Amino acid sequence: MARRRGIGHLDADCFYVSAERVRDRFLVGKAVGVLGNQGACVIAKSYEMKAAGVRTGQPIWEARRLCPWGVYLKRDFRWYEVLSRRMLEVTRRWSAKVEYYSIDEFFFEVEWNDAETTVDDPATWAREWGRRLRDAIWEEVGVPVTMGIAPSRTLAKLLSDTAKPFGVAAAFAEAELEKVLARTAITEVSGIAGRRARRLAPWGVETCWDFVQLNRATVRRLLTCRGEALWWELRGQPVEPLQPQRPPHRAISRGGSLGAGGDDSAYLHGWLVRNLERLIEELEFHEVRAGRLTLWLGFRDGRWGRRTHVPIAPTDRFDWLLEGTAPLLEAILKAHPRGWANRMHLIAEELEPRGVVQLGLFDPPQVRARAETIADLKRRVNQRHGRFALRSGATLALGRELYHDPAHQYDICDVRGKFCF
Repeated sequence: MARRRGIGHLDADCFYVSAERVRDRFLVGKAVGVLGNQGACVIAKSYEMKAAGVRTGQPIWEARRLCPWGVYLKRDFRWYEVLSRRMLEVTRRWSAKVEYYSIDEFFFEVEWNDAETTVDDPATWAREWGRRLRDAIWEEVGVPVTMGIAPSRTLAKLLSDTAKPFGVAAAFAEAELEKVLARTAITEVSGIAGRRARRLAPWGVETCWDFVQLNRATVRRLLTCRGEALWWELRGQPVEPLQPQRPPHRAISRGGSLGAGGDDSAYLHGWLVRNLERLIEELEFHEVRAGRLTLWLGFRDGRWGRRTHVPIAPTDRFDWLLEGTAPLLEAILKAHPRGWANRMHLIAEELEPRGVVQLGLFDPPQVRARAETIADLKRRVNQRHGRFALRSGATLALGRELYHDPAHQYDICDVRGKFCF
C-alpha cells in the first residue's frame, strides 16, 4: 500500500492577542494591542485593531490616536511560552516529527497510507486531518491557528498565509499548486525580498510561478544555492528537512531596544551589564563558553557602531566578559559623540563546550575559584527568588522602573528550543 507524506505549517492567529484572550475573555472581539518592552510601540494587534489602521511597530501615541477605544496591554512572554508549549504538546501527539520553528509557528510531518483514507485526493484528506488538529488545539489550548499542508515546507507556509484566520489549506496536485504559485508574489517567499527580488526582476519574475519557470542554473547563478533550494521547494520537492531538535548554536546573542534610550555612559553601561547577564544565562544553559564577543550599538539617527573582543581563552565568566566589553562601549561612544543610543546587541561566537576549554595561563586558581563561587551563588539565588533578584550594581543606573516592572523580567528570545522569534 502506497505511503504518502506531506509537510504542514501551523501559524497561530494573532498569537499574543489570542494568548491574552485565553485568560481574559473580556478581550474577545475587542481591538487589542500588545506593547513591547518599554510600552512604547505595538508589537502585536488584533484584527479589530488592524482594521482601525494600526500597524505593527507603530508608537503607542500614534496607535491611540488611530484607535482610542482599543485596549493596550504590556506583553507577557512567560504566559505566551506556556501556551506555545501546550500547542507544541498537542501537535506532537498528532505528528511524530515537529519542528519548533518559533513561539507561534511549527512545521510538522503528515504521513498516511492509502488504506487509511476513503478519498482519492490527498489534499481532501489532508484538509480534514488538519481541521481535526486545528480544532484539538482550539479546544485544549484556546488559541486559534491556521494551517497549510503541501509537499514541501515552503509551499505549506504559502498555503497557511492564504488560509488565515482559522483556516486549513492543502494542495498536492500540480494544477492546485500552479494556482497557488501564480497568485503569490515572489516577495511573499521567506528568503526572497528586496535585493534578491531586484535581481529577478530583469527576468520577468513577479510571481512564484514565474520563478519556478526559470532554468535551475539561472536561479543558482542569480541567488546561489539558497535560491536554488527555494526553487526546488516551490516545485514541490522538499529540500529543507524538518528538525525536531534545534542544532547547537553557532552564536548566541542578547539585546534589543533600549526603550527611550540615552547618551549617558553610566546608563548605557547599565544596559551593557544587563544584556551581559542575560547572555551568560544562555551560555551556562547551553554549557558553552564564548571565544569571541561583539558589541553592536545603534543610534536614533541611524548611525551604529560595532566592536569585537577576543578573550585570552573561551569563557562564560562575568568578570572576564565585562572587562572585555566595557572598553568596546567606550570606544563606540567616543566614535559617535553626542549620539543617542536606542538599541544594543551582544553576540557571543566561536562557542566551545564548557568541558573541553583550555584554561588561561594568566588566570590564578584562587581568582577563578572566587569568580565561579560568585556565579554559582548568583545562579542559585535567582533560581530561588526570581530572575535578576541578584544582579550587578551597575544596572542601578537603569532606574527602578525597569526591574520593578514585571513586564521586563522576560524576553521572547529567551524562549529556548525554537529556531527564531
